[in-house]
Amino acid sequence: MKLSTPSFGIFLVSAILVALVVMSRHFGIEVPILTKIVRPHPYEVMLVAWSLLFIGVAFNV
Repeated sequence: MKLSTPSFGIFLVSAILVALVVMSRHFGIEVPILTKIVRPHPYEVMLVAWSLLFIGVAFNV
């Protein structure tokens, strides 16, 4: 199985999700729509971010 770099869009979405979790959890920042999802479920959001990166690397997306 040959691995490749993920596309810039996949990487950007994943990085934004990780940044939202970190800022919401440690700095108390609030984004009006996304805070309702990110703050109560940080583990699940991080899992989605890592899954996006895995899909981007494994399937050349």
